[in-house]
Formats: sequence, structure tokens, C-alpha cells
Amino acid sequence: DVVETQEHYKSRWRSIWIMYLTMFLSSVGFSIVIMSVWPYLQKIDPTADASFLGWIIASYSIGQMVASPLFGFWSNYRPRREPLVVSTAISVAANCLYAYVHVPHSHNKYYMLTARALVGFGAGNVAVVRSYIAGATSLTERTSAMANTSACQAVGFILGPVFQTCFTLIGEEGITWKLVHLQLNMYTAPVLFGALLGVTNIILIFAIFRDHRVDDMGRQCKSINFEGEETGVLDQDAEGNVDHVAVVAINFLFFVILFVFAVFETIATPLTMDMYSWTRKEAVFYNGIILSVVGIESVIVFMVVKTLSKKTGERAILHGGLLIVLVGFFILLPWGKKLPNIQWQEIKNNSIPKTISTEMLMPFWSLQAMQLPSNHTVEPVGCPVTQSWCLNTPMIYLAQYISSDILIGLGYPVCNVMSYTLYSKILGPKPQGVYMGWLTASGSGARILGPVFVSQIYTHLGPRWAFSLICGVVVVSLLLLEIVYKRLIAFSVRYGRMQE
Repeated sequence: DVVETQEHYKSRWRSIWIMYLTMFLSSVGFSIVIMSVWPYLQKIDPTADASFLGWIIASYSIGQMVASPLFGFWSNYRPRREPLVVSTAISVAANCLYAYVHVPHSHNKYYMLTARALVGFGAGNVAVVRSYIAGATSLTERTSAMANTSACQAVGFILGPVFQTCFTLIGEEGITWKLVHLQLNMYTAPVLFGALLGVTNIILIFAIFRDHRVDDMGRQCKSINFEGEETGVLDQDAEGNVDHVAVVAINFLFFVILFVFAVFETIATPLTMDMYSWTRKEAVFYNGIILSVVGIESVIVFMVVKTLSKKTGERAILHGGLLIVLVGFFILLPWGKKLPNIQWQEIKNNSIPKTISTEMLMPFWSLQAMQLPSNHTVEPVGCPVTQSWCLNTPMIYLAQYISSDILIGLGYPVCNVMSYTLYSKILGPKPQGVYMGWLTASGSGARILGPVFVSQIYTHLGPRWAFSLICGVVVVSLLLLEIVYKRLIAFSVRYGRMQE
């Protein structure tokens, strides 16, 4: 056994902290525009509808799903610095592209789609981050390190909307730098800030990050990544087969967890604009505040589960987290009798003389598809009559929405960190790059299907169908967890090398 030196310990944890930062920046890249994508899309390309919004949100995850196994495979056989730097550089370039999607004279929505897909491709480095932390921590350090990683991810989700909210002060017009055709406004400033953070991350990876590896007992091992810096022994405990039933089960559970959270994020802005007659700017601002508070709640949860898991175990906490998420979406179902404000009524009341009767107006507004004249400056608010369910589905009260946010903000972080922790322990000392790539890809697949599927269901059938289906998916995941519960144990415990 080679005892870890103090210098190795310090270098190992400095590198882990760089991975925390990389995870933070990856989540900022997603969340910093999530509340403003819809109004920005409407502004640059009026032909885009709510269904296309689903594809815009999903494009990030398509890119990440493709890239995660590739970067994971790369990190298994080469120094991890290589995929980390390349992926971050791709994200920086994609953010710059997003800032210029207003420039072309047509097809702007497809340029936005491409930019978000490339940002997602760069975010495939999450697999590298998770696999590195799994290999650079002992079994006793693992839960805490994974919780810290998820906490950094959550802080990114918090500060992303906060940055977006601050940048709303610039306004929709902002400042134009004509020489380079750059508009600095509430939609482009956040991504340019994200690009700056990415450049900083690349510099820190070169300056501080080093490849390290320890076994489940915390003993220093030789790195498989050809850095030539390790002096430890090879890990002999890697012998044995991974429980692939447990691996597949965690991948499915993680898919469900990311699926429901992606639905929650995607629907937030259209839902509040429909239910509470918020303008585009109000929806971005208020949802930014709400998600920031939920993010703070999540960070607190990450810190608590590190201690709680030592007493109850990761499996029990995962079970409890799924139950909380189920209750959160159940509360979000429409229960009352009051209908949301209809968009054509708001337009009619604000722009048509009161002397004309409703019966005379209705055919006119139907033929005009409930649109304002092109030179009208009032933004239509409320639930658009083109969504037929608006006429008969009760509104979701603000108290319901806030309560659901709180519960989902409690359950999601619990499920997220426990999934990663259990997964890394099940894999044990095996190289985890590809496995973590598949887990990240399953989460990305959920982010693809979640927004697209639910935006279609929400647009055509309404929130009652959308959230009922989500509740059903969570119930199925709870049943699966009960079936595989006893198999979700650490690799070393499974082979009798350590006590649970």
C-alpha cells in the first residue's frame, strides 16, 4: 500500500475544485438564458411557435447526449485536460454565435437552434468531471464530493437566472456596436458573460488541474491517463464484474429525474405567461427570482443530504426524493373553477371601442387569429385562444405554482446527487468515463424528450394532461426502485472487500 503524501492530497483536491468550477460553468451555460429564450425567439423570428421552443431547449441536450460518451471515452485513455479544454472552447464559441443570431435576415430560429446545440455539445464534459471525481475520491469521500459537485451545478442554476435577471436592466434594445454588428441587450449580455467565464475556466485547467486516482480505500493508484505523475500501485481491487442490472436501473431513474425537471424548467415561462397574464419581460424577471430561490433551497438540500446519507443510506434518500417530486407535480394539477384570462379578451378590452358589442366582435377576432395590428405597441397577454384548452381548463393558482416549485426544488437535488453517488459506487474502481458518459447521455435524452413531448402536450391538451402524465412516469420509477433496491450497493461491498 502506498500512503498518499500531503502534496498529492493537496494537488488532488485542487484538481477536484477545478472540476467543481467546470460543473458550475456548464450549468450556467444552460440556465443563464433559459428564461429568456422564448421572448428572444419571438423577437428575432416571429415565425417561431411554442413547439419550436421545445426544440430550442432540447437542442442543448441533443448536443450533450452526443458528446458525453465521446468525451467520456476520450478521458478513459488520454489526459483529461484534453477533452476538458476542447469542450469548454466549443461552449465559448457557441455562446458568441448565440449573441449574433439576430444578424441574418431569415431563418434566425435555426441559427439559435445551432448555437444552443453547440453549447450542449461543449457541456458533454460533465461526464469527464463526474468520472474524474469518482476516480479521485475514496468510498468515504465519494458522497460528499458528489454532493459538492451537484451543489456547484445547482449554484450555476441559481446564478444563471440571477445574471439573466440583472441583465434585464439593460433592456430589450440595449447598446449596439455597429462596427462588429453586436447588440448588447438583456438577451445577448448573459451569453457573452458566459463566454468570458469559459475562457477563465480554460486558463485554470491549464494552470492548476492534474490527473489523480485513488482506490476505494483512498490509497494512491497509478493514473491510466498517461500524465506520468503518479507513483502509486495499480488497483488490484478492480477485478470483478459490474452489476449491469443496477447500472441500467440507475440510468432509467436518472432519465426520469432529469425528464421531470426539464419539463419544470421548459414550461415555467409559457405557463406563467398563460396563467397570470405576465408580459415577456415580467415572465423572465419573476421566474428568474423564483428559480433563484429554488436554487438556494437546492444548495441547502445538497449540504444536508451529505450528513443524512450517513445515517439512512443513499437508497432510502433517493426513494424519499422521488416521493417529494411526485407530490410537487400532483399539486400543480388544475383544481379550481376560475379560468385564465384569454388573450383576445385582453386585446379587445384594451384596443376596441366599448360601444361595439362582443357578438359583433367575435367573428372579426376569429378571422384575424386574435392578432394585434402590426403597428400596435401593446403586447398581448393572457392565454392565447389558439390553445383551445384555455377556454375550459381551470387556471393554476400562483400559490399552487409556488408550492410546487418548493417541493420540486427539494426533491430534485436529493434524487440527482443520490443517483450519481450510487452509480459511481456501483461501478467501483473500473474506469468510469464511458459509463458516466452514458449516464449523462440518458439525462440529456430526458432533456430532449421532456421539453419536446410536454410542450406538444401542453400546447394541444393543456396542463392537466401534461402534469398527469408526469405523475404517472414518477410512479413507474418508484416501482422500479423497489424492484432493484437490494442491488444498488457499492462494488467493494458486493465483492466483500468492504462493509456497507
